[in-house]
Amino acid sequence: MQTLIINIKELFQVREINISKVSGAAMATLPSIKNAYLLIENNIIKDFGSMEDCPEINPEKLIDAYEKMVLPTWCDSHTHIVYAGNREQEFVDRINGLSYEEIANRGGGILNSAKKLQNTSEEDLYQQSKGRLEEVMRLGTGAVEIKSGYGLTVEDEIKMLRVVRRLKEDYPIAIKATFLGAHAFPVEFKENHQAYVDLIVTEMIPKIAAEKLANYIDVFCESGYFSVEETDQILQAGLKHGLVAKIHVNQFNAIGGVAVGVKNNALSVDHLELMLPEDIEVLKNTETMPVALPSCSYFLSIPYTPARDIMKAGLPLALATDFNPGSTPSGNMNFVIATACIKMKMTPEEAINAATINGAYAMGLSATHGSITVGKKANLIITKAIPSIYQLPYAFGSNLIDQVIIEGQIV
Repeated sequence: MQTLIINIKELFQVREINISKVSGAAMATLPSIKNAYLLIENNIIKDFGSMEDCPEINPEKLIDAYEKMVLPTWCDSHTHIVYAGNREQEFVDRINGLSYEEIANRGGGILNSAKKLQNTSEEDLYQQSKGRLEEVMRLGTGAVEIKSGYGLTVEDEIKMLRVVRRLKEDYPIAIKATFLGAHAFPVEFKENHQAYVDLIVTEMIPKIAAEKLANYIDVFCESGYFSVEETDQILQAGLKHGLVAKIHVNQFNAIGGVAVGVKNNALSVDHLELMLPEDIEVLKNTETMPVALPSCSYFLSIPYTPARDIMKAGLPLALATDFNPGSTPSGNMNFVIATACIKMKMTPEEAINAATINGAYAMGLSATHGSITVGKKANLIITKAIPSIYQLPYAFGSNLIDQVIIEGQIV
């Protein structure tokens, strides 16, 4: 089946030759074609260019994008979409003065979500999660990473990852699964951290690897959670079973987690709200993608990732939502991009690069997603009629998406 989009006011993120990511000063450039067309064949980008060169064909579907912009769908490389219930009471607790750490210390936070999930059936968990996935697809996300981490038992971590696998089977969106058993220490292991680390290493990882339930392994490396030494042990065990490393790091404290991520060839290091000069230095000349989660900073009222410092150092940067019930109950990448521009002083071009090609890299999807390139997946956002691409972050409270196409099909 052929779909032809014509009269595109401006076609963004066009890359004649596929690239894996953009870094440093290059992030300020977002290549585009004005008055363009784009041809889709089945689920693949077949051709694109200026309307002057538009082929004379009779496609099965013709879309007139007059006065509208077209760009790749968002690539959200950090979410926790599979969870049970909500934590709205903790939202009110924070308004009343309790910190994230104080809520966690009295049994809230991740342990609260784990208790809810452990009491939720796999079918119910799937039904809750698919509603969230459908929502983010309508908001323009065409590839997403989903973490476990609210199970904290062998059975419940596997339950979460089976739900992720079912979502992957049932929806056209590209989904990558991450095992995050090292999200928090269960109450029964509060005084014996090594016993829980051993459970992750000797039982969880082998079973998850045997069922091929995850692509990546992740650890929350943070004061009060997993130490640098524990993180290293868990990432090493994951690597031995073919799980590529990712890491939650530098959210509240800088304790050396970035370096341990790089040591284990982490595909990405995520959060980075607090970055020391040595953290930036250790990321240079590596293949590790820094990932910022600005809507988490917004929701928790914590510092924002120093995007300008990271890019000034010549590094790449990706943007993701951190969609989860406790610190970011939103999967809206459009808000993430606006917040990155408003609060992190990223230009719209930098933010869109971070949310498309660099987000794809952070999921190992650069070859198929993240840019308008012949042969890549036909995953597209068609905006409403807008004066320029700057309108997307500028009008941060408006839904400016007209249509979303994933795998060649309108969502």
